[in-house]
Amino acid sequence: MKWQVILLIVLAIFGGYLVISTMTGPFEPVGRLGFVKLANPDMYPGHAHSQLLAEYAKEKGSKCALVVHFAGDSNYRHYKEGDVLIIEMAFIDTNGTGAEGATNYMDSLKLALFGVPDGRYKFKADGLTFNNWNDARKYIKKLAAQNGQEGPIPMVWHGTARSGNPIFSQGCGFPLYFYITWKEYGQFAAYYYVLKGMLTPYLNLPYRDYELQHASELQYYYTHDMLNYQ
Repeated sequence: MKWQVILLIVLAIFGGYLVISTMTGPFEPVGRLGFVKLANPDMYPGHAHSQLLAEYAKEKGSKCALVVHFAGDSNYRHYKEGDVLIIEMAFIDTNGTGAEGATNYMDSLKLALFGVPDGRYKFKADGLTFNNWNDARKYIKKLAAQNGQEGPIPMVWHGTARSGNPIFSQGCGFPLYFYITWKEYGQFAAYYYVLKGMLTPYLNLPYRDYELQHASELQYYYTHDMLNYQ
């Protein structure tokens, strides 16, 4: 019984630390936003996932929200969803294969265990490229401050998987969410918020069943330019 009591105390202390650190930190890790793309462009005013992210922000009393992506052709511009400023940030893995490339699972394991080496990631927002996280972070905070942000900014990873089973594939932006959480709150906090964040769409995504039941169709439509609604 003693070890169980000790374990509960340790978990309680750790949980309290996470709550306090995120309350006083710049970002509040929320989790995964969606499973598959519903339309292209996939983050713009009125899009289902964009509206959902704005609702997350309002529930938390925030005037801004951050969604992170793999870098592709987009400029990842910020925009307003109602009164909420949606800030987009993507990462470029200088050693990786990009959003459309195959996953190197051994490399992913090394990053999960030891973190991302300095200089490996670059960051993109509003058509600008930042060579380090400090500069990218300052830019996000500047945008948020201009919109009257107070307190931590709710952060999600986009989560849409363009191929494969979206239950297992964590989709767009997952490594950047993990990276930011590690940089801001530490390694074990990153593990906690990733595991917690994986559950977010199962609990809060109103389109969960539709996205999962029609995942292969929606992935086919997206990769064959059949989800373009511009």
